[in-house]
Amino acid sequence: MFGFGPFATFFVIVVALVISGIKILKEYERAVVFRLGRMVGARGPGITYIIPGVEKMVKMDMRTVTMDIPPQDVITRDNVSVKVNAVLYFRVLDPNKAVVEVENYLFATSQLAQVTLRSVCGQAELDELLSERERINSRIQEILDQQTDPWGIKVVLVELKHIDLPQEMQRAMAKQAEAERERRAKVIHADGEFQASQKLADAAEVIGKQPMALQLRFLQSLVEVASEKNSTTIFPVPIDLLTPFLKKSDQG
Repeated sequence: MFGFGPFATFFVIVVALVISGIKILKEYERAVVFRLGRMVGARGPGITYIIPGVEKMVKMDMRTVTMDIPPQDVITRDNVSVKVNAVLYFRVLDPNKAVVEVENYLFATSQLAQVTLRSVCGQAELDELLSERERINSRIQEILDQQTDPWGIKVVLVELKHIDLPQEMQRAMAKQAEAERERRAKVIHADGEFQASQKLADAAEVIGKQPMALQLRFLQSLVEVASEKNSTTIFPVPIDLLTPFLKKSDQG
């Protein structure tokens, strides 16, 4: 049997160490390299070499991270207690800062997002939370982006997902919405009556200027009544025709 000599064993160990230092990084990955404790910068993507025993690599993911912000108990400026949750989109722009400046950038960003969500929503009234979400989203994103910039983090987007209202507040808002709909219906009805009265006044003015128009309208009414095949037809008689008879009866 053939055995390996000391030189061959040493050669195998050296080759294994050399091969172990070869690292392959994906397109969205970066390697932050430390040499004897000092950072030498980020490498990648592709093939890179880490000197075994001398250099240490921390792998960073450069893709956008989607983080769910848990529901937060918030008291609005008008003293309404609600639960608000949101979703946060961010990515690492500078892997060196993300490793050196903060211990765990994912945990730190999550905690900062929760605190900022409570703070911003607490400064707004309930109506603003429900109707001005875009402005609140922009405000939260602006604060988070400013606070995470020293960590090499870029906050891409913040969106409020759900606002959980108390049951009594939901009932009050339902009553308010119903009252608002009734108010609009009454206003629309009153506006319709006003427009109809204006049209009737215009028609009366035209008829007053043209007496024959009243006779034509009378004949048209008779045609409409006759088209219904009624057994009884009512003929309205102008008061002017009865005036001579009324005078004679008064003289007699």
